[in-house]
Amino acid sequence: MASGWSHTEQSKALSRRAPKAPFVASPPNFPVMYAYIYSISAGCPPHLLSHRSITVALVIMESGRRAAAGRNQMLLLPPPIQRFKYSKRVMLKSILDREDEGLAIVGHRVAVGGWVNSRKERAEADDASSPTRPAQADDEVLVQYVPFLRPISSLPGALAAATSKDKHTIVYLLINDGSCITNLQLVMDSSMSVPGQVVTVGNSILVEGVLRRTWTGTKRVVELIVEKLLHVGAVDLKTYPLAKPQTSLPFLRDHLHLRPRFITIGSVARIRSSLTCACHAFFNDLGMIHVHMPIITSVATGSQSQRFQVTTLLDTSDQGHVDLEAFKAAVQEKRSRIKELRRGRNNKEALTAAKEDLEKSKELVRVLEERQKTATVYVGDVKLSEDFFGRAVYLSTSAGLHLESYACGLSGVYTIGPVFQADESRSAKKLAEMWMVEVELAFAELEDVMNCAEDLLRSLCYSLLATAGNDLKFAATNIDGDCIKRLQSITSRPFDRITYSNALHILNQVKDRSFLTQAVWGADLSEEHERYLADDYFENPVIVYEFPQEIKPFYARGNANGITVSAFEIIAPKVGVLARGSQKEERLDVIRKRIEEVGLPQEQFDWYMDLRKHGSVKRSGFSLEFEKMVMMATGITDAEDAIPFPRARGDAKL
Repeated sequence: MASGWSHTEQSKALSRRAPKAPFVASPPNFPVMYAYIYSISAGCPPHLLSHRSITVALVIMESGRRAAAGRNQMLLLPPPIQRFKYSKRVMLKSILDREDEGLAIVGHRVAVGGWVNSRKERAEADDASSPTRPAQADDEVLVQYVPFLRPISSLPGALAAATSKDKHTIVYLLINDGSCITNLQLVMDSSMSVPGQVVTVGNSILVEGVLRRTWTGTKRVVELIVEKLLHVGAVDLKTYPLAKPQTSLPFLRDHLHLRPRFITIGSVARIRSSLTCACHAFFNDLGMIHVHMPIITSVATGSQSQRFQVTTLLDTSDQGHVDLEAFKAAVQEKRSRIKELRRGRNNKEALTAAKEDLEKSKELVRVLEERQKTATVYVGDVKLSEDFFGRAVYLSTSAGLHLESYACGLSGVYTIGPVFQADESRSAKKLAEMWMVEVELAFAELEDVMNCAEDLLRSLCYSLLATAGNDLKFAATNIDGDCIKRLQSITSRPFDRITYSNALHILNQVKDRSFLTQAVWGADLSEEHERYLADDYFENPVIVYEFPQEIKPFYARGNANGITVSAFEIIAPKVGVLARGSQKEERLDVIRKRIEEVGLPQEQFDWYMDLRKHGSVKRSGFSLEFEKMVMMATGITDAEDAIPFPRARGDAKL
C-alpha cells in the first residue's frame, strides 16, 4: 500500500470533511485548518487526525496570533512603505514618524542606515524570557516536529534560526539617521559583524531586516530584526569625542564637524530647516518673489569698526618671509629617500642619518606653522585701484538697500541670507555671521509692514507646532520646558503695540525691581528693558514703534513732528529684539539731507537716490534675525548652538 495519498484521494477527503470556506471561518476553525495541512504533509488521512495533531495546530495558531498581533493580520499584507528615492534604504522618519509609529508596517523587510547611539548586549537565554519574544519556545518545538514550517519561522515573532542549538549574545543597537528625533532599535546576533570589528557607539551602519513589534515599558513600539549587515563604518573610540554618554553643548562647539550627530543639535537643525521652509511658504502664498542679494558690497553703512573689509592686498610685518611650502616639499622628499634606503642593504648608518634629518625638518615645519598662526598681518597703505575690485568693498551688514531696488520693480520681494558684523564684544545672542530674513514691500506704509512682520512671526510658530511636534517635545523636555507654551501663546493672540514713549513710561513706573540702566529718551532699550516688556509685562511679543530719529538708520521716514521716525521693533520673550523695520524715506530732498547729516559719502548712494528720482513710491521693509527665531522656538540660550558653523570674535573653526 502506498505510503501517502494521491492528490485525487486527498481532494475527495477534504471535500467530505473540510468546511467549504475554511480560510474565512472564525478563529475557532483555524486549528482545523492547520491540522489538515499538518496531516497532509505527514502523509496522514485527515479523518484520522489525532489529539496531538490538534494540539500542534493550536500551538501553531497561537504562535501566528502572537506574531501578527491580531486574528486576521497573518492573512493581510501590511500597507506599503516608501523607500527614499535616491537610496536603497528607508528613512527612519518614514517608519517612526507615522501616526501609528510604524506598528501598521510590521512584517515589512526594509534596509535602514544611521549612526549608532547606544549598544547593549544580553544573553540569548535571557532574551527568550523577555516580553519582546513571547513565542520563541513554541516556535522551536514546531520547527523541530513540523519540517515544512521552517520557512514560516522567519515570520515576525518567530525565532530566526530555531534549529540552532548554539547560545549567542543578542545585541541591541539604537540608531538614528537624522531624519527624525526617534531612534530605531536593531536586534541582531553578536556573531553578525564585520571580521575583526565590533559594532559600537559612533559606527555608521546599514542593515536589512524585518520590522517587529516589541514593548518599551507599557508602550508598544517597533524594532528591526537584523538579517543582513550591509555596511559598518569604523570608529576610533579612543578619539571619538561623542563616545561619552554625557556631552555638553559648549564641549560640542569644539567639534563642529561631528556635533550634527548629537541628538540636541540634530533636533535644532530640523527645526531651523522647518522655519526656513515655512518662511518660503509664507511669502510664496502672498505671491512675493525671492531674490538673492550680494554678500560683498561697496555700500558702507554703519560704523567703520563694525564692517569687515574685503581685500586681496595684504602685507606682513615679517620682511624675512620664509616659504613654508618649500619646507613641506623638502620633508616629502626626505620621506621618499628613507623609503629607498629601506629597500637597499647595508644602509643602516645612512638610514639612521636620514631619519634624524627628517625629524629635524618636521620640527622646523611645525615651528614655522606656529609662527604663521601668531604672525600679525597688517593692511598697509593699500592702493585701492590695484585691489581686486578697484575700490573699497565690505561684507554686507544688511541686504535692505539692495532689496529696496528690486521692490521698486517687483513690488514685493524677500531674501534669506547671511549678514556680517565685526562687533568687538561677544554676546550669547550675537554672532559675527548671522542669517536674516529681509523683506521689502512697495506701496506699503509703516502699519502695513508691521502687520506683515507680525503675521510672518505667527505663521512660523504655527507651522512649527503643526510640523515639528516631536522635535518641539524633545526641546520642551530637554532644553526649555516653556518653549511649546511660548509658541502657542504667540499664535493665540495679537501682539500689543506701544510707542517708544509709552515703553519708557512703563519701564519708569516699575517699582518692584531696579534696572542697571535707566530708560531715557534717545537711548536704545537695553536687554533687561526688553526682557521686562516681553517676558514679564506683556508675556508675549510686543511691537514698539515711533523711535527717536537719532537711534534709527538714515533711511527711516521722518514723522511730521521732526523728532521721531516711522520705525518699529518686535521684542519677543527669551530673545529680545527679534525683528526690526521701517517705512523708507521716499522724498529725494529729505534722504539727501539725512545722508549728509550722518556723514556718509554721497557718491556711494547716488544709485540709492536714483530710486527717488525715477518713479519713487512709498515703501517699507523689515528684517528678522533667524538665529534668534531658532532660539525662541527651542529655548537654546546661545546663538552658537542655533547655527551650524558659528563665527564669533576670535573663533572661526572650520
